[in-house]
Amino acid sequence: MVNAMLEANSQLQTQPTVYVVDDDQATRKSLRWLVETLGVPVQTFHSGASFLDSYDPSQPGCLVLDVMMSGMSGLELQKELNERKIEIPVIVLTGYGDVPTAVRALKNGAVEFLEKPFDGEVLLEQVRRALELDATRRRERDAGEAVRQRLSRLTPREREILKLVVEGLSSKEIATQLDVSFKTVEAHRAKIMRKMEANGVAQLVRMVVTTTDLGDQAAADVSTDIPADD
Repeated sequence: MVNAMLEANSQLQTQPTVYVVDDDQATRKSLRWLVETLGVPVQTFHSGASFLDSYDPSQPGCLVLDVMMSGMSGLELQKELNERKIEIPVIVLTGYGDVPTAVRALKNGAVEFLEKPFDGEVLLEQVRRALELDATRRRERDAGEAVRQRLSRLTPREREILKLVVEGLSSKEIATQLDVSFKTVEAHRAKIMRKMEANGVAQLVRMVVTTTDLGDQAAADVSTDIPADD
């Protein structure tokens, strides 16, 4: 599973890294040794602040985070990541009696929490899942950005027609609604397909309305009121 995830990240030209943030040195060493058995790089940090100072959001990976730490707590680090709009899968480690805090961490976006002492294999499985989730999110964000770039190539009229195509109108219906000829609509549709790099209408519509991280923005982009210009 990890090998497949690493292959998925090959297009990013970067191997995913597991980040461990815990203020206990012995725990950091133990977690490093354990996670390195997966064959992935591990970086450890003694505080949330030190992690924030060195973390590059473009680097794929996941975060293994202790909730109860001196200085910046795990929840405070999560809050800071959310405020910076940094979307990295977080696995929360919690001591006995800290479960309510861990539940708060889940509500703040953590993908899982484990209560200490935890089974090493369970942690490794959660790390695998977190890395796969991160790889999936990054592929989807890349796809969304590609669609945005293609949308930006369209002229105002092409965007207007794209909106109507997405709404399910035929070329004849679009021509009637815009008071232009059928041939004009067909010519615009051909250009739209070429610029959007779509192989068919179904792919075009799916690209616009379902691309992750695009969603409402794409709909807003293609539905903006624009003056007609054939």
